[in-house]
Order: sequence, then C-alpha cells, then structure tokens
Amino acid sequence: MRASISSARVPIPAENPPSSSPRTVSFREALRFWLKLGFISFGGPAGQIAIMHTVLVEQKRWISEKRFLHALNYCMVLPGPEAQQLATYIGWLMHRTWGGVLAGLLFILPSLFILVALSWIYIAFGNVPVIAGLFYGIKAAVAAIVVQAVHRIGSRALTNSILWMMAALSFFAIHRFHLPFPAIVASAALLGYFGGKIAPGHFTIGSGHGAAEKSWGPAIIDDYTPTPLHAIFSWSRFRWLVVLGIVCWWAPMIVLVALFGWQHTLSQMGWFFSKAALLTFGGAYAVLPYVYQGAVEHYHWLTPEQMMDGLGLGETTPGPLIMVVAFVGFVGAYSQHLFGEHLFLAGALAATLVTWFTFLPSFFFILMGGPLVETTHDNLKFIAPLTAITAAVVGVMLNLALFFGEHVLWPNGFNGRFDFLSALITAGAVIALFRYKRNVVEVIPVCAVVGLLFKLVGL
Repeated sequence: MRASISSARVPIPAENPPSSSPRTVSFREALRFWLKLGFISFGGPAGQIAIMHTVLVEQKRWISEKRFLHALNYCMVLPGPEAQQLATYIGWLMHRTWGGVLAGLLFILPSLFILVALSWIYIAFGNVPVIAGLFYGIKAAVAAIVVQAVHRIGSRALTNSILWMMAALSFFAIHRFHLPFPAIVASAALLGYFGGKIAPGHFTIGSGHGAAEKSWGPAIIDDYTPTPLHAIFSWSRFRWLVVLGIVCWWAPMIVLVALFGWQHTLSQMGWFFSKAALLTFGGAYAVLPYVYQGAVEHYHWLTPEQMMDGLGLGETTPGPLIMVVAFVGFVGAYSQHLFGEHLFLAGALAATLVTWFTFLPSFFFILMGGPLVETTHDNLKFIAPLTAITAAVVGVMLNLALFFGEHVLWPNGFNGRFDFLSALITAGAVIALFRYKRNVVEVIPVCAVVGLLFKLVGL
C-alpha cells in the first residue's frame, strides 16, 4: 500500500518563505529507512532511540522534537520494547496502519534472522574449543552487564525510601521465598495503586525525557500539524482492532494445540511468551527474571549457562534486547528434537513463534492507543502502579545479577572451586562499563576474545 502524509503538511508561518516547507515522504522511502534501522539499531533502547532522534528529528525532519517526545513518553509506559514501539508509532502516524506495522516488523526482522543463525552456530558448534572459549568470556561480561543494568534502572527508579523498601521486599520475595515474577508484579501494582492515593508524591516519576526545547526547523509532522484523519480516535476502529488482536493471538495458539496438544513444547512456548509480553515493564532486563524462571527452572528448555550465552548474543546483535527470546525458543526446540532429525527447522520455527507472541501486543498497543494519545500533546507521566512495578523490578533484577554471578564465579556451585579467571574478566568488564563508560557492544567482544585467549593458553 502506498500512502502519503499529504494531510500532515506543515502550515507555513507568514514570515517563512515557501521554500522552508518540508517535503512529504513516500512510503517506499520510509520503508528503506526502517529496514536500515533494523540493521544498525545497536546499543539497546537508549542507542536505538538516539538513532531515530538524530535521523528523524534532526536530519530528515520527518517529525518535530515535541511530537517525537510525546510518542516516546507513551511508549515508555507500555509493556514491551519502547524503541520498537516508537518506530511503529511514527510509521503509523506517517503512513497509516501498514506504515506502522511494517516499521515495527523491519525493526525486529533483521535481529530475528541474525539470532537464528547465531543460535544454530552456538548449539551446533558450541563444544568446539574456539566457540567455547569465546562464550567463556561472554558469560563473564554478561554478569557485569546485568549489574550495570541494576544500577542504571535503580538509580533512576528508586527516588525515595518507600520505593527502596519495595525493591528490597521484591528481592526477598523472589530470592528467599521463590515467589513467581507475575505475583510480585501484581502485588507491586496493587501497592502502587493505593500508595498513589495515600502518598502521591512518592509514586510519581516523570518519563525522564523532558520537554522539547530545541528546534531544527519545520518538520513534516510539526508541533501544530493537525492530527491526520487516520489517527483520530474511532470506537468502531478500536473494536475492530481488539477483535483482530484476539484473532492474531488465538489463531496460532489454536493451530498449535490442534496439531501438537496443549502440553507440547511449542504450545507451551506460545502461552508462556504471550504472558511475558505483558510483563516487560522497564525494558528487557526487567522481564529476564521471568523468562529465566520459566525457560530454565520450570520448563527446562535450556540451562542457566545457555541463558547467559543467549543474553550475550542478544547484546551484540541489532534490535531489541528482548529478542533474546528467539534464542530461548531456538535452543529449547533444537535440544528437544521436536521434529526428529530436522533440528534447524524446529529451532527456527520455535524462534519465529516466540517472537510473534512476544511482539504481537506491542503492535496493537500502538494501533489502538495511538489515536487516544494524539488527542493531547502534553507530556505523559508514569502512573503510580507503574512506578511501584519499576521499583519492584529492581529487586528482582538484583536477584538475577546474583544468580548470574554465582554461575560465573562458582560454575560448579559454592562447593566447587572459585573461577579466578572469570572473576578477572568480570572485574575488567565492570571497570570498563562503570569507570570508562564503554558500550556493551564494545565490552562483550573484548571479553569474548580474552576468554578465548585464556582457553587457548590452557589457563
């Protein structure tokens, strides 16, 4: 479908010459950019959002700073990867439904293909000394990266004593009493709801992106550009999207259950990652404890060490970090020989299915909620339950950091030997991340090479 945004042309102020009016963007040109973004979107959500801001706001002037931040603030309060949702939102605003759907798909498809290939190399050749040496270093880097994630999210989210207490309670709930992650999230949301009524000042955190202060000239979608007709809220369209979303979710589930039964691995993966998709508040690291609980401890689709390796691969590939679920699906299906000798087929199909169920809600959140968001251009705020959830997630992530640290430093359990070489690599990664502010995309390859060298020299 070719759609233009002629309805979203910028009104030219009287003092500006007509030549200052930005051009419109063709559907094909937009698709080329979204595809390119899918291949260069390294650096996690912060890096991905920075790329979009630089290109779309500063260089191409497809959207103004204020409208960009308005869309971003909405995506920040949704479960799911905010960078992918932001791409979907801008694509939808510019080129209607198909523009949003294809923008979101092109943001994740390159990552899916790359991770399927890397997952196959990992599972098929992981015992080769060279590959094993590389992942020896990657595991140590991942332990340091999770510690950094706890610090980064905690320093932003824990702004008062009540939120610190909620983080501590969630840590003990999962570490000491092994409560399931959804129960912790639900309890935190409930406490946040009532806490917001009793002490609203303790449960209100701004999105942290601020208001637009700088202008790079007129944009195609400018501050005061009228909302395009397709972005105006309609109850009939909203109901149609609800029905379509249910069909897109249930149709694959019904097919899986009909073909394989409810207890089959693919059916359970579909159900599990459908739930995970609704728990990704606070980014991928926030939902990793839940993915770990289910994939490693409950379903035994992969081992703790494989989970760490998958996280390392996810950090070094473009796209959302939550794409690590594709690795989980691939390794889980491949290892269990779901289709007999067709190992790659089983892994690739599982990776595709879990990606579908994980990202499906994000598309419908944008398509259904976007028109409501476009009715106001004031900055959105995190609601009290979400603030409480974010605080609780910090405690859960701390438990994950301790778990990863244990498996890196004591690979055979606390009764086994302490791995000094892994400790050395981990310490180096921590220093690089905290002291020298190096990017994870730089730290992981260096740690992988160091781990390989240690193994080659027989240390």
